[in-house]
Order: sequence, then structure tokens, then C-alpha cells
Amino acid sequence: MMRGAAIALLVFLSLSCFGGQPKCQAQKLVQEEVDALKLIGAKLKKQWDFSIEPCSKRMPWVDSYSDSFYTNNLTCNCNSTNSCNVVHIELKGQNLTGELPAEMANLTQLNFIDLTRNYLNGTIPAVWASLPLTNLSLLGNRISGRIPEELGNMTTLKSLVLQDNQMEGPIPASLNKLINLERLFLTGNNFSGELPDLGSLKNMTTFRIDGNPISGKIPSFIGNWTQLQRLDMQGTSLEGPFPPTLANLSSITQLTVSDWRGGDGKFPPLENMKEMRYLYLRNLSISGQLPGYLGTLPNLKTLDLSFNNLSGTIPGSFVGLQSINYMYLTNNMLEGKIPDWILGNKQNLDVSYNNFNGSPAPSTCQEGNVNLFSSYTSVDSNSITSCLRRNQPCSKKPTNYNLFINCGGNKVPIGGREYEDDSSPLGSTRSVVSDSGKWASSSTGSFMDNAQEKYIATNVSALSMPNPALYTTARLSPVSLKYYGLCLQKGNYNVSLHFAETMFTDDETYYGIGRRLFDISIQGKRVLQDFNIAKEANGTGKEVIKTFKADVDVTLEIHLQWVGKGTVSVPRRSVYGPLISAISVTPNFDPDTGDSSKLSVGAIVGIVAAVCVVILLSSAILWICLRRRNAENSELRGLELQTGHFSLRQIKSATNNFDATNKIGEGGFGPVYKGVLPDGTEIAVKQLSSKSKQGNREFLNEIGMISALEHPNLVKLYGCCIDGNQLLLIYEYLENNSLARALFGPEASRLNLDWKTRRMICLGIARGLTYLHEESRLKIVHRDIKATNVLLDRHLNAKISDFGLAKLDEEENTHISTRIAGTIGYMAPEYAMRGYLTDKADVYSFGVVMLEIVSGTSNTNYKPKEEFMYLLDWAYVLEEKGALLELVDSKLGSNYSREEALQMLNLALLCTNPSPTLRPQMSRVVSMLDGRALVQVPSAKGKASYHGDTRFKSFEKLSHDSQTSSMSTDGPWTGSSASHQSRIEKDPLSESRTLSDSTD
Repeated sequence: MMRGAAIALLVFLSLSCFGGQPKCQAQKLVQEEVDALKLIGAKLKKQWDFSIEPCSKRMPWVDSYSDSFYTNNLTCNCNSTNSCNVVHIELKGQNLTGELPAEMANLTQLNFIDLTRNYLNGTIPAVWASLPLTNLSLLGNRISGRIPEELGNMTTLKSLVLQDNQMEGPIPASLNKLINLERLFLTGNNFSGELPDLGSLKNMTTFRIDGNPISGKIPSFIGNWTQLQRLDMQGTSLEGPFPPTLANLSSITQLTVSDWRGGDGKFPPLENMKEMRYLYLRNLSISGQLPGYLGTLPNLKTLDLSFNNLSGTIPGSFVGLQSINYMYLTNNMLEGKIPDWILGNKQNLDVSYNNFNGSPAPSTCQEGNVNLFSSYTSVDSNSITSCLRRNQPCSKKPTNYNLFINCGGNKVPIGGREYEDDSSPLGSTRSVVSDSGKWASSSTGSFMDNAQEKYIATNVSALSMPNPALYTTARLSPVSLKYYGLCLQKGNYNVSLHFAETMFTDDETYYGIGRRLFDISIQGKRVLQDFNIAKEANGTGKEVIKTFKADVDVTLEIHLQWVGKGTVSVPRRSVYGPLISAISVTPNFDPDTGDSSKLSVGAIVGIVAAVCVVILLSSAILWICLRRRNAENSELRGLELQTGHFSLRQIKSATNNFDATNKIGEGGFGPVYKGVLPDGTEIAVKQLSSKSKQGNREFLNEIGMISALEHPNLVKLYGCCIDGNQLLLIYEYLENNSLARALFGPEASRLNLDWKTRRMICLGIARGLTYLHEESRLKIVHRDIKATNVLLDRHLNAKISDFGLAKLDEEENTHISTRIAGTIGYMAPEYAMRGYLTDKADVYSFGVVMLEIVSGTSNTNYKPKEEFMYLLDWAYVLEEKGALLELVDSKLGSNYSREEALQMLNLALLCTNPSPTLRPQMSRVVSMLDGRALVQVPSAKGKASYHGDTRFKSFEKLSHDSQTSSMSTDGPWTGSSASHQSRIEKDPLSESRTLSDSTD
């Protein structure tokens, strides 16, 4: 019987499909809308493939990958005859550079448009008002002009998001007709005038208008929005006070108002807001005492009442806030004793810059995550720790007269000055006193949408300035950042503030549309308002230095403060607020240097004259001696070194006369030794072999370039030593040796690198290469990127070493064909076979190294089957099978992100594309690793055979047949990879001499 039923079903289906019935026909978009999509794609500059049915739910119309920054989705609604209409267009984060197409109105059933985070321009077409839209989002573009009055006719609209654009003019009163509207985001534009009456929008749940020059009083109609859950009014020109109708908003969970004008100084009526979770009332001139009922709000997670005039004591009811995540009471006039529950709290609490006076006073300025900086006054002020006291008095006679800080970065020497380290984490409620005791800093505020932000900015744009080492990192704060110069001698100073906008770009992506605005005050006086770094510098990645005069008596205060203006969600959240790269403070007077001996003018003139005579005589004698040197030593003389010079005696002492027990490696030029200088600094000494005929030339090449390079992901060169035949380079010592040893060295030397660390190492290498290729004044191609040339410091940060092979890539050259210098298994095919060298050769090598990091396996020692020579070859085979994750290091077990691993493996294959033009720039690689750009999935078709049959066999032939080949191991912990050199016979440029110098 069941068999009969099955036969009957088949007959029914056959009749349905072959009897002229439409039920089995393919779903198809109506032709009018196909034509409309072609026009829409042309204007958006979106490359759609119309050979594929738009309603097929296939690429390029629907991308299965989607996240909060990227979505590609076109959805159709099909009727019973399989005739379809477009109802949903979502193109987020695709860097579309076109304009808003009026032709969208031809998609008559379209109810959802989301074009978030692109680079679109133009105005909003008024004809869109005819669409039955429920959602319209244009967040993070370059949309200009006014909001069309006609949008008020779109009564189906529930969400209107115009945030972070360039729109202007008044907000039309017609929006009051959008009776179904629930979300209205207008933040980060230039809307002006007073708010129209929007009291009819009784379904409103979220209203955001931050950073617009909207004027007038805060309207009372907001009391009609009884379903409101979030209200944001930061950085506008609105005036207080709060209207009494505010008390009607009993459902509100977040209230954010800051930096207004006027006001009556009274605290707003919030007693009924029991659902409140996030309360920000900053810089509103609120006075009086803290309301006790705030301590009874059961759901409160963040309380920010900073920069007001609040006085009195902290209410006892606030003990109910012990589980609050963030509380900011900074910059008020609170007094009395700081409650014990605050001092012992593990949450983020900031009570700095107040007038507490209770006894006993705390012993430090930072109790865990509680910031107490400059919070105390007392009759017996000498009994209080200096950093607790207002105005930061000096406990001794002031001796300091200058100050140099590399904000957010490591210690770095620039122009004879040493900029101090400022790389320690600040966080949302942190203060720090420097190790030198010469300065302190304090940060206030949290990024509302990203509690994990590190408060240190790293550059995403190419740097273009004389001293890039000062700008590779910067100190970032969401609200308030203060720096103090401590114990400064009394007098007038030059205060130079160094800036570069490094978190935005100048390209046609949504990274290029951000605007950062903040105020700057020195000694309590505002010197810059609405300061825009990129605007002042005429672009991103360019330095701008602002210098001010300041009278100082003991303490200098520099205050950078965000007042709610600019963009807040592009290129991503948490890219706003004050940012500073470095601080320089120098005296405009003759400081007391502590030298008790004072010389007369006549004595000084006599000494100077005598010194000049000695210098002239010495120079003459030296010139005569140097004339007698041979040609090779004159070559060494010709280099003006920018690094420190060490004597051979110093180096012998540091290395115990090059004792064998201090030997840490063996490279192409000679051994490498660990040493310790008298001040305890650990160094690595690369001893260049005196037998090398090319040693002097390579030494000059390496010194001349490395001395100009400073970056957190490059091994730092301390200096050199030239003594007869002794040619020595002195580097910083890296505690964890090479990445190769950590991953696949001897078992005892391997490190347990977790997934997070491996990602961090990949990102570090990528940032270092980005600096070499795009940000350094000298555009450099490394030519020998491999795991042995990546060293790890004590925190497992990656640092690229070995610039002996680096070659200046002059701007007028598209490529440099020279003697090949690299390592078999890591060399790009166009470089190994034709001598064609661009920065894309490094991109290729990086892709190989990233495969090794993910897999924990050496590229040249991996042979799953005889026909596959290298790990990379096998990776392409697995890609074709859809089994790339088989490459992930088995030692990780399940403790890694499958999604991240797949993205990294796909990125590695993208970097090793046989065609150099299809490999991404390293800055793009950084964006992909950072999650700021989508990883493109490379096509596997034909790649494995190309690599296996052409590239690797050519390398084998090169390594065996070349008469000038040079094979050398990379050190005692490496595998069988070898550095290779080969002359390209017919290329006249090949006469330039280069040498592969393995990192040790």
C-alpha cells in the first residue's frame, strides 16, 4: 500500500511540473526590477553579476558570511507564480564609492535599505518617500544635504539611521508624521536650528542627536515618549535645564547628556527611572549634593557625573552601588572621607580631582581600579602622598626643567632627546606616575560600546613625517586625558603637543570618513576648541605640532577633553575622543642644572677658543692618518652613522670576551652572542665574519638603513662597533629567541603558544612589514621574511630582524632586479625565477610564515605525501577539498576559533597568490587581521598545480644548478630552510652586491 502511495505522489508531481503548471518554475525577478538593479548597481558602484538570478539566494546576491561590519544580502519576495520583487537590500561595510540612486524607488516593494559603513555620497532622493520602508540606515557615509521633507510621508518607517554623515540644515517638522518610528539616529552630522515638535512619535525607543549644533532649550515634548529607552544628547548647543516632563520616562535605560550651555544647576528628576542602567550627566554645571536615591537604582551599571560642581559627601546609600561596573565622580567638589567600600572595590571607580579631607588618607593614588589622583586636601597636607594632593605639589626643591613623553609608546631617542616610555595601560579609571617621577597621567571615561578598548591607538594609515617612531602609537581616551609635568622649576616653558591622526585613512573607504574633535587646555586655560588633527595636518598619517607658552610654578597641567562632537561609530566604535602622540616641554629660561661652578664670560670665551684650536689640530692630524687608510676602510669612513658607537673593549666586557657560553646563534656572517652592559641592559651582538669579502659592504648597507628605522615590531639597533677587522652590530636582546625555535625547534626550546598569541604574532609581523613598505621614509623590501627572522620578546611580541638583505625601493623604480637573496620555500616565484622584486615578495613570504604559525609546522619540513614538497603545496590541496582546518596545529586541541583560523588560512593563501598583483598590500593585511576588512577567499583553481609543477621545481633547479648559490643554516634551532643567492646573468643591475644574512 505504501508503494502505491509513493507512485501516486510521483504521478502528481509529474502532472504538476509537466502539465503547464507554474509550481516547479524557477523563481525569477520581474524584468522591471532587474533593469532597476542594473542602474542601482552602476550608481552605487556595486559589481553585481546578472548572469546569476538575483533572487537565487546565491553569490553575489547573498553572502553566507555576515557580521556587524559586513553584510551582503539581497532578498526577494515571490508570489504563487514565482514572480519576485526585491524587498531587502543590505550592503554593509563594502566600501562602495558611488551615490545614493533614485532608482531604488523603482523597487516598489522594497521595505529595508541598509548601506552602513561605505563611502557613498550625494543626497537622500526625495522619491524614496514612495517606498514602504520600515528600515533605512545610511550610517557612516558621506551623505550631504538636508533631510527631505517628503520623508515624513514614509509612515511605515520604524528605524531611521543617518548617523555619522555630513548632513546639515534644520530637522524637518514633517518627521512628526512618522507615527511608527521607534529609532531616530542623527548623531555626528551638522544639523542646526531648534528641534521641531516631535511629540507625536510616541513609539520612540531610541533618540540620538550627539555632536550636532542643535540649539534652543531641551524640549518638553520628550515627555511624550513614554516608551523611550535611550536618549543621547552629547556635544550639542542645547541649553538646560531639564524639563519637568523628563520624569515621565520611566522606561528609560540609558540617559546621556553632556556639555550643554546654561542650566539651573539642579539635578534632573530621575527618581522614577528604576530601569536605568547607564546614566551619563557630564559637564552640565550641576551643583548641590549627590541625590541619595541614585544608590537605590537596582539596575545601574554605569554612573558618570564627572566635571560638574557637586559638593558634600558621598551618600551612605551609594554602598548599594558596590556591584556597579563604572562610576565617575571626577572633577567635582566632593569632600569628607572616601567611603571604605570605594577603596576596597574591584570595579572601575574614579573619584579623582575632588576635595576629600577625611582621615586617614589613602596611601596610594591607585587602589586597584579606583583612581584617587589629586583627590585630597588636608590641613596637614605634608602627611598626604604627593599624587593625592590637588595641584600636585613638589615635596622637594624643583629640579626638573624639561619633559619628553612618547604617549602610548615605548622609550625612543629622537634628535638627541629621549622620549620616555608611556606604554603602561591606563584604562577607564587609571592614573600613572612615571618611573622617572617627572610626570604623571590620568584618564577618565569608558567607551560606552566597547569596554575592552586598550586606550592605546595603533596606526592604520601610512605615516609621513620625519620621526615616525613617535607616531606609531598614541594615547587615546574616551573622555578626559590629563598629563602633568611634576617638580618643574619656576618659569616660562614651550609646551609642544605632537599629533597625527592614525586611526583614520585618506582612502575611499569608511575608514576615511571619521572626524575626531576635542578641546585642549593648558594650566586650566582652553587653548584649542574642536581641534581636528587630520584637518590641521591636511590629511591622516601626517604630524602636526602645536606649541604654546605656559607659566609654570612646580606643576604643568595638560588637559585633553572630548565634548561629544565628531563621529563615534566609524570606522568602528571606540574611535573617538582625545588622542596625542608625544609631548615636549622645554624652558624659555636658563634652568638651574645643579652645577655650582659659575664661569665668567671671559673664561667661557677663552675655553671655547682653546677647544676650537684643539679641534682644528686634532682634525688635521686625523685627516693625515685617515689618508693612509686602504680603500675598504675609507668606505666605512664614508658612512655617517646615526646609531650609538661602542668600543671593542665594551663589547668584550659585555660578552665575557665572546665566551662560547654566551653564544646564542650562528648566522651567514658569523656568530651572535648575548651580552650585558654595565647598566644591566641585555644586548645581542652580531659578530660579522672577517673572512667575508662582502662583509664591509653589507655592514654599511645594514647600518645605513636600520639606523633610520624605529617601530615596535622591528628589532631595535642600539649601535655598532668598528675596530680593525671587527665589524659588530649591537641589537636589543629578545628573551624568547626566534619564532622558528618557538614553533618547531628542539622539544625543550618550543613554547606553548596559544591561539590568541599566534594571532598577535601574525599581526605584529604584518604591522612591522607595513612600516617597512609604506610608512618608513625609506621604502624597504626585506626579501627574506621567515620564521627565523622573527624574534619574540618577553611578552611574545613579534619583532622582525635581519635587514642586511633589505634594499631601498626607490620611488622611480617599479621593481628592482638584482642578485637574488632569500630562502628557498619562502621566496615568491617571480623573484626566484625572474629577479622581479617588489614589496609583494615580502607579502608572499609573510603568507608562508602565517601558515607555519597556524599549523605549528615548518613549511620546508612538511611532507604529508612524496608528491608535495612543502606545507604550502599541501594547503592548496586541502583548500580544494574544503578541509583547510586540517592544517591547524593539533597541539591547540579545540582551544581556538574555527572562524578565525579559517580566515587566517584563507588570508595566508591570498598572500601567496602566484600573481603578485593579486596579493594584498601589507596595510590591507593588517586591516584583515584586525577585523576591519573582510578576508577575501582566494580561488583555489589551478593554484596547487601551478605551485607544485612550476614554482617549487624551479626552486629546486635554482638551488642545485646555480654556480653562485650559497646555502646556510639559520642557527642551531632551525630546520632545513636555506638562504639562496643567484645572479641573474643578463640583467646589468645584477652586479649590485647583496648578501643573505640569516638572523640569529
